[in-house]
Amino acid sequence: MTQRDSAEADGDQQSLPLAVTQWLDHLQKNRRYSEHTTSAYRRDMKALAVLSKGMPLEAIEQRHIRQFLATAHARGQQPRSLARMLAAWRGFYGWWAPQIKLPVNPARDVRAPKIKRSLPKALSVDQTQALLEAPALVVDQSPASQRDRAMFELFYSSGLRLSELVQLDVHYVNTPDHQSSGWIDLEQGQVQVLGKGQKPRMVPIGREAKQALQQWLDVRPSLNRQARPAADEHALFLGERGARIHPRVVQQRLASLCVKAGLPTRVHPHVLRHSFASHVLQSAQDLRAVQEMLGHASISTTQIYTKLDFQHLASVYDAAHPRANRKDKK
Repeated sequence: MTQRDSAEADGDQQSLPLAVTQWLDHLQKNRRYSEHTTSAYRRDMKALAVLSKGMPLEAIEQRHIRQFLATAHARGQQPRSLARMLAAWRGFYGWWAPQIKLPVNPARDVRAPKIKRSLPKALSVDQTQALLEAPALVVDQSPASQRDRAMFELFYSSGLRLSELVQLDVHYVNTPDHQSSGWIDLEQGQVQVLGKGQKPRMVPIGREAKQALQQWLDVRPSLNRQARPAADEHALFLGERGARIHPRVVQQRLASLCVKAGLPTRVHPHVLRHSFASHVLQSAQDLRAVQEMLGHASISTTQIYTKLDFQHLASVYDAAHPRANRKDKK
């Protein structure tokens, strides 16, 4: 077992202080953070407990935070993980320090390690067409194939996250057992989702996606309708047993489709979101509109797609211009 594995195992066994569990509960109930986010923060706070070796939370100072990050880095933690870890510690102390009258948040002025930001992977327009028009989707009329076509058309049409897609309901539901986090409205041609930070947004649904969704809804009742949680009763996309589809199943179905479509690379569902953003920017050049449709809190997050747009323009230029070959000739 490596040092990193050992630290993570110790972290899993480490009981969290009451203040930390109260903070995590506050994030989930009052700030409406997702279970995925709070689980990540829980792991980061367990890491703090391991790195501090039982030091009381109120005794931790800025120098300790720097030392803990250096130790975690030496154990193999990557800059992105370290930055998220620091953000969790800073968030906890920002909430807890005023309550116990700590003079300063020890993590506040500690700089996160610099993260090398790579460009998101996106399919070309031709690759996207090849994927969505693959015979496995268009020719095969089985319920599973109809569902897959509707899922992937909607992914590309509306730029959804995987978590947003699987939480969609057929229509809005508000009962004692279940309240919809997202739903479709084919009549209005739009999808309502609850994104990161529980921020709602409304995105248009394109013509092809609307058609695929309607065809899927026609065959949806044919799936096995075994007993399932009330939250799954109105789920838009169902697995073969009739329960809400699991994100892992979506990933597997897309990976299988890519092989059948002859794409040169394995495509994760998020690549369809990147492709949506890149292709809309190439056509419309409206950064603010793409930001709203993607649900980005900051436009700087959306701006990374302008680099993809430039790469596309540069490749077209290199291919078309008679004097565009910029390779050095020696």
